[in-house]
Amino acid sequence: MRLTAEPIDIGTRTPTVLLNSADASEIGVHPLDRVRIQFDGGTTTGIVEVTDELVSRGVLGVTRPLGHVTGPVDVVVADKPESVVHLREKLVGEELEIEELRTIVEDIERDRLNDVELSAFVSGVFANGLSREEMQSLTSCMVDVGETLEWEQAPIGDKHSIGGVAGNRVTPIVVAIVAAAGVPIPKTSSRAVTSAAGTADTLEVFCDVEFTLEEIREIVDRTNGCMVWGGSVDLSPVDDKIIRAETPLSIDPKGQIVASVLSKKKSAGSTHVVIDIPYGEGAKVETLSEAREIARDFNRVGQGLGMEIDCAITRGEQPVGRGVGPVLEARDVLAVLEGDGPDDLRIKSERLAQMLLDATGVEASAREILADGRAVEKFREIVDTQRGDPDVSVDDLVPGQHVAAYTADRDGMVTHVDNRRVNELARRAGAPKDIRAGVCLDCRVGERIQKGTELLTIHAQKESKLEQALSFAGANTPVRVLPEDEALVEQL
Repeated sequence: MRLTAEPIDIGTRTPTVLLNSADASEIGVHPLDRVRIQFDGGTTTGIVEVTDELVSRGVLGVTRPLGHVTGPVDVVVADKPESVVHLREKLVGEELEIEELRTIVEDIERDRLNDVELSAFVSGVFANGLSREEMQSLTSCMVDVGETLEWEQAPIGDKHSIGGVAGNRVTPIVVAIVAAAGVPIPKTSSRAVTSAAGTADTLEVFCDVEFTLEEIREIVDRTNGCMVWGGSVDLSPVDDKIIRAETPLSIDPKGQIVASVLSKKKSAGSTHVVIDIPYGEGAKVETLSEAREIARDFNRVGQGLGMEIDCAITRGEQPVGRGVGPVLEARDVLAVLEGDGPDDLRIKSERLAQMLLDATGVEASAREILADGRAVEKFREIVDTQRGDPDVSVDDLVPGQHVAAYTADRDGMVTHVDNRRVNELARRAGAPKDIRAGVCLDCRVGERIQKGTELLTIHAQKESKLEQALSFAGANTPVRVLPEDEALVEQL
């Protein structure tokens, strides 16, 4: 069918085209079907949306990914990508071969799948899991379609947490210790998806985090480490697109976690990686047996990729550190580096850094490097190189001025601090967009407290958001306090 292509100012990720319902009927397509478009200069494919409000008969509305298509075009029905067949196979529980997974990964990378099809793949993985062979194949394919960093020296260290624990901002401390010990550690991190702050959000309080691959190389060559946002470079880009499909469904399949983490680490050129696997009530992984199983998956898939993986199975039934939210977490990080700060954050950072130093064969003490000031000196050097203020102090990092306390409504013992609810509470206060918003923890699991004791302090930059956060806290009980006799029974 002959139509006239006209630009529509709609930003979409996929190559979407808009058709009038009458034209769609004549061509024989429905929403989310595909059409092949022949234009002066070539042929391309578009994913169909039908609307009579935005386009009239005879017009093909093209969104930004197809902005190069203009003028008279010929439009016909196009076949679905071959990968759609393999999506269906995964949905019914079939195990996919490497070439079938490669087809899916390549179609995701080239935006050939619509949102429903991508969600189908994520749902199939969630419902039926991935075998270790599928994890291995999926990880390799995800690495192959993105950029990679290569380093002349070895070993190259790295660290990652599978997430799910509020606070837990160990990465900047680990990077500083390991880099100060002489091990290159090019750390790429994510921004918040459902949490109150991703590592990149917290680091952005100190310095820039968006750099090109060449700039990352220069930073690491100068300082032995970097702390950058992974989304600014094209390392395992398919992982980012899969995560976007997982987020609305609030699912995070275990096999996909392994492929996601290791594809990013392999792409960054890492040879030795420490993986933090927190477990406990409210964490992504709730049981010790489940944590051990995913650790085995990380080790075996990593071995197949030529990487040495060491997994730390850690307690994750409550947040780590005191602050939840970019500035509040940044305060904790800097305080620990300067010899103060929350003990749990310091101890966990030392442990993970020591594991990485041991794995890379470096005879050094993480505790000593932190205690004698080498770590904070290295941290400030990296911040300076990443266009930040190397002289920033904890006092410079001021949380939101609108403050309220969430208090205990009974005497008793703290038996649980809910990670998900604390994260959501900080988000209701404005984090991570409002970088000074968040939650400060005033209690720990096992503490005996009295009625009226402050359990959490909420900080917001806007009074309206503080009210929203207080309303959420009142309705959702982020901290569980039980009478002491009930608490002791629960612990048993």
